[in-house]
Amino acid sequence: MIQVLFLQQPDGELLGFHMTGHSGLAQEGSDILCAAVSSAAYLVANAITDVVQVKAELSVAQGDMSLQIPERAVFLCRTLLQGLRLHLTGLQEQYPDNIRINFTEV
Repeated sequence: MIQVLFLQQPDGELLGFHMTGHSGLAQEGSDILCAAVSSAAYLVANAITDVVQVKAELSVAQGDMSLQIPERAVFLCRTLLQGLRLHLTGLQEQYPDNIRINFTEV
């Protein structure tokens, strides 16, 4: 199962995410859900770090990705992180046994 943990402030503003695991829909390398989640995560991470040029904490390993922005960058990254949350929530609705989303305050 893919586990997604969104990091948020007490007011609900998103500060980043941590994703880990594999969906188990198909073999690694041909799993459409893993590909969709990975692609969305990389798009948001690259947009934040390379397009918006926010100095975010980013960690990527096999089956694991974390990104956290500084609090001062919330306004700049709000739309990207909310879009990721919306996209992943839609995937969770389609594949409830394969992806789980949670939130934690930081």
